[in-house]
Amino acid sequence: MKAIVADEPLPASDPRSLVDAEVPEPPAPVGHDLLVRVEAVSVNPVDAKMRMLAVPGAKPGRRILGYDAAGVVEAVGDKATLFRPGDEVYYAGARERPGSNAERQLVDERIVGRKPATLDFAHAAALPLATITAYEALVDRLGVDPVGGHAGARLLVIGGAGGVGSMAIQIGRRLGLEVIATASRPESRRWCRALGAARVIDHRRPLAEGLTAIGVPEVDYALVCSDLDQYWPQLADIVRPLGSICSIVRNERPADILALQRKSLRFAWEGMFARASFGTPDMIEQHRLLCRVADWVDAGDIRSPLTERLSPINAANLRAAHARVESKTMIGKLVLAGW
Repeated sequence: MKAIVADEPLPASDPRSLVDAEVPEPPAPVGHDLLVRVEAVSVNPVDAKMRMLAVPGAKPGRRILGYDAAGVVEAVGDKATLFRPGDEVYYAGARERPGSNAERQLVDERIVGRKPATLDFAHAAALPLATITAYEALVDRLGVDPVGGHAGARLLVIGGAGGVGSMAIQIGRRLGLEVIATASRPESRRWCRALGAARVIDHRRPLAEGLTAIGVPEVDYALVCSDLDQYWPQLADIVRPLGSICSIVRNERPADILALQRKSLRFAWEGMFARASFGTPDMIEQHRLLCRVADWVDAGDIRSPLTERLSPINAANLRAAHARVESKTMIGKLVLAGW
């Protein structure tokens, strides 16, 4: 089958960084696995990071990257009960397994959702990783009531125009929160408002200054989608006492956790691969949340964050997509569709 392999950790501009290849078909699915025919894939910052971790000198086929995907189930394992051949699905995969940058992929059904019926494969492929990350961050880490019990509470999304930020704005709004997003460029500010952010402030200026300017002295929740090092010193001042903070990005410098003690603030990391990586007993929650969001999409409450599209799925286009993501100027998500 066709696949795109990463043989060496090279810049996306280097033709050797991602290479077209013919690789063996996956084995027949067993257990909870599905064999999915991949129709579209999306590119995330983690794809670029994993490319740079590719093993030097690896043989073609040894390293197939890619997480976000939408496609059609072709076969199911003996323990699979959630899907049947012919079902259209979307998912974000697992770090430990061959990725979605191939014509076919094995994936555990417990981290797979039904594709929104109102979306084509490209628009659906833009959703999974950002959706899972945003939903888990809000509900599982920040503690927002998934049925609207915290309606009216204020959520600050730092980095609102990226993939996760785009979904956090929409999911937060769907759960009844007043969402305030940060964005700096006119086009990214417009994007955040179009997704449902009630207010948008400039993250190039102090956050407290931006919030004060819109009459919001403190927020109940803060989700950090960009540059934790920059914003960590500011968070304790802008989150209310007993409030919650979550980050999807790591700090590179030491962070003073005592800054949170005075207000008894809660801090949590969100890592959407944790359930699949460790086979947690609640893995199926990712299936459930993806199906729940698919219902919201089909009801018109949530839109796909797709903003850029390349076709076909090949090494040249994937290298261009990695470079685009690494530019850190992306709004929404970039998708490759069709082989």
